[in-house]
Amino acid sequence: MDAKLDEIYQESLRRNPTQPEFQQAVLEVIESVEPLLVGNKEYADAAILARMIEPERQIMFRVAWQDDHNHVHVNRGYRVQFSSVLGPYKGGLRFHPSVTLSVIKFLGFEQIFKNALTNQGIGGGKGGSDFDPHGKSDNEVMRFCQAFMNELSRHIGNDVDVPAGDIGVGAREIGYLFGQYKRLANRNEAGVLTGKGINWGGSLGRTEATGYGLVKFVDEMLAARGDTLEGKNLLVSGSGNVAIYTIERAQAEGAKVVSISDSSGSVYDPDGIDVELLKQIKEVERGRVSSYASRRKHAEFKVGEKVWGIPDATIALPCATQNEVNSSDVKAMLNNGVTLLAEGANMPSTPNAINLMLENGIAYGPAKAANAGGVATSALEMQQNSALQQWTREKVLNRLDDVMVDIHQTCVDTAAEFGAEGNLMVGANIAGFKKVADAMIEQGVI
Repeated sequence: MDAKLDEIYQESLRRNPTQPEFQQAVLEVIESVEPLLVGNKEYADAAILARMIEPERQIMFRVAWQDDHNHVHVNRGYRVQFSSVLGPYKGGLRFHPSVTLSVIKFLGFEQIFKNALTNQGIGGGKGGSDFDPHGKSDNEVMRFCQAFMNELSRHIGNDVDVPAGDIGVGAREIGYLFGQYKRLANRNEAGVLTGKGINWGGSLGRTEATGYGLVKFVDEMLAARGDTLEGKNLLVSGSGNVAIYTIERAQAEGAKVVSISDSSGSVYDPDGIDVELLKQIKEVERGRVSSYASRRKHAEFKVGEKVWGIPDATIALPCATQNEVNSSDVKAMLNNGVTLLAEGANMPSTPNAINLMLENGIAYGPAKAANAGGVATSALEMQQNSALQQWTREKVLNRLDDVMVDIHQTCVDTAAEFGAEGNLMVGANIAGFKKVADAMIEQGVI
């Protein structure tokens, strides 16, 4: 690493000594954009990298709420507003026990570049809580969301910061959050949250967007190699929103997805995942993937195991959580014939896993490009709210496909321009970074 860049990275380590996920994301970006930064006096004089690493605002707050037995619980809430140079802060809320400031900061940092790649005029931010909605009643989730919004409401707005959903935050949670915001603000500010219900400001196609966008990105990766999804076997991890709609679109295009997973283990279904059954279990019953396996004749549930050792698949799509794919997993995939991996989750691959993929010729689609369809469609929802319109599902999904095609081409072209032909990670990081950096220079030192 260039000495000046290493100095900036070491300062980030000093300031954030207990934030491994954040530092992992920072290091990946620094190493990728080094060809752009070294020798660029304008970026150096404006301290672009140092300013970009430091969030504009970090908010942390107590969330006290009461369960159905009148017991009081205390969780911690976060909102990190990283960069507003391209538009209002935009990024999801994650409710999960694993949430820490480090996790939220890595997600927010990634969001800066992901949002820049969409060309939708949105900045980067992220938030959430260590609250676990799993196993809670609807009333308990409602009370938590209302308590969370009591604090968050003072920091958001449709021209300031527009949260959406992430892990643990679906339509139910967005509804409760929006209702409380509306009560506190005393106005119907539809654009303050995205992922809303269709009857009150939501966008058709938003539920499917991240998964559908991921598959479109994979289509483009394959097309660049003269190939298609038709007849391919796929490994998908996770079983939430992203996984469900990744499976749905991939199988509609003639592929067969043979795996799903959650924190309890994984399922191998050689007949192909029954996506309607999966929706019933995860979206209606809020159950586990073991329940799926018990209802499918040939499906096998493996306690505590990942999906990456399953044979006879050539494409892997991690759609669960950060750092779920390590170098051992990549070795298993290589042994089983996987030739392409694209990320539906945020930063699901460790640095060693990424290096191993690139060294062994696995085509790699990084999260900030491959899973940008969700936030891109959130921005389309904001456009509809501003115009007091609701577009057809077909129009939304066509716009989504256009965005994903453009992101892929931008990554390809930028990688080639900087001597890293075929490396979509370098292309995504440099293209997103440059767009944000140029805007920062134009707007002065703020």
